[in-house]
Amino acid sequence: MLKIGIVGVGHLGKFHLNNWLEIPDVEVVGFMDPDDKNAQEVIEKYQIQRFSDSLAFLNLCDAIDVVTPTNYHFEWCVKAIKMGKHVFVEKPLADSMEQAHKIVKLAKEANVKVQVGHVERFNPAFLALKGR
Repeated sequence: MLKIGIVGVGHLGKFHLNNWLEIPDVEVVGFMDPDDKNAQEVIEKYQIQRFSDSLAFLNLCDAIDVVTPTNYHFEWCVKAIKMGKHVFVEKPLADSMEQAHKIVKLAKEANVKVQVGHVERFNPAFLALKGR
């Protein structure tokens, strides 16, 4: 069973949450989100625990899904990687090439996987527009 934590359950984060809940052998252990109203809606709809302590949250996860504004990607990726957690992160990976290179370097050193969510790259409608 893969234990996933979601960082950011706003508009796009809810899509990620719904998708994770459909995957067999995945347990969504909880989420972090600073918006109280949004978090309460997620708690009521999905009965999933909200965390305010990132260390307690990350300790329960095998991997995290980072669906935050870009300026938080680096912070969350580094935190998770340093704790040996795998990361799925929405695009772009980071605010700068320097941050992106650091994330890749840390992931290699920690022997964890980092995946960037370029989901539209394989969308048939997008591919048709590109003449592929």
